[in-house]
Amino acid sequence: MINVTVIDKVYLTDSICRLRMKATDSTALPLASAGSHIDVHLGNGCIRQYSLCCEHGADYYEIAVLKEENGRGGSTFIHEEINEGDEFQISEPKNLFPLAANANESILIAAGVGVTPILSMAETLHREGKPFTMHYCSKNELQTAYKKRIDASSFVDRVKYHFSEINGRMPLNDAICSARDGLHLYVCGPTSFTDSVIHYASENGWGSSNIHREYFSAAPIENGSEQSFEIEIKSTGDIYTVPADQSILEVLDEEGIFIPVACEQGVCGSCITGLLSGEADHKDVFMTKDEHSIMNKITPCCSRAKSSRLTLDL
Repeated sequence: MINVTVIDKVYLTDSICRLRMKATDSTALPLASAGSHIDVHLGNGCIRQYSLCCEHGADYYEIAVLKEENGRGGSTFIHEEINEGDEFQISEPKNLFPLAANANESILIAAGVGVTPILSMAETLHREGKPFTMHYCSKNELQTAYKKRIDASSFVDRVKYHFSEINGRMPLNDAICSARDGLHLYVCGPTSFTDSVIHYASENGWGSSNIHREYFSAAPIENGSEQSFEIEIKSTGDIYTVPADQSILEVLDEEGIFIPVACEQGVCGSCITGLLSGEADHKDVFMTKDEHSIMNKITPCCSRAKSSRLTLDL
């Protein structure tokens, strides 16, 4: 864990604030590659993941946080309680959304605050002299976080803004061309937006290995028709019942079995656990459909079982 101090807090839009932070002990922060995120441990007990959006060579970390009025409290706490000079803890950067090393050309698509990893990618690709186009969707110009930074960049001619309030939703055929070897697609935004981009690309010949995505939240999970099931712990043979109104993670916690967890929505992948037998009912958005079909991992924070029992590699 790294203790950090907030050195700057500004509002990029009326609902998105930017935080910059340095190590409290003034040591250098670990280097972070484009697409990296950090776990932010807040004073209200929440742990949230935010993509880093630091300019190249910066000696601080930078995140942008959308205030979600109907969220789970993390973003509201940052907007209302965190100020310059405040301290909290963060993890070292983790990159689950990296640029593909074998990409010859890239299409970058962002919606809303999903611009944070996408902008870092654009700056990295430009610095490395690699071709790309970037599409940025927002409601209007005032709601477009980082527009000043993008407009001041030397790659602004590669960026196309899409304002839904003026022209409606971005036509996907305007952004996504035909698939070809070496061309990679990256998308980050609200779940419905990201899903629509992935669906369009998949329906138009794009292979899953060339589509890269990151969600910053998951759609609400409807659990009204859930059934109970059993989980078996491989190392001990112990069997526990997971009731319809509890998650695997909650049952394991009650039994004193610790699994790292952060988002509790199936977004971050922190709690992924090996699945040795049984059929999972995957509800996360972290793994791909192909990974789900293999049935060798599960996110116990949100996923459940289609079979009567799951054996976990614990």
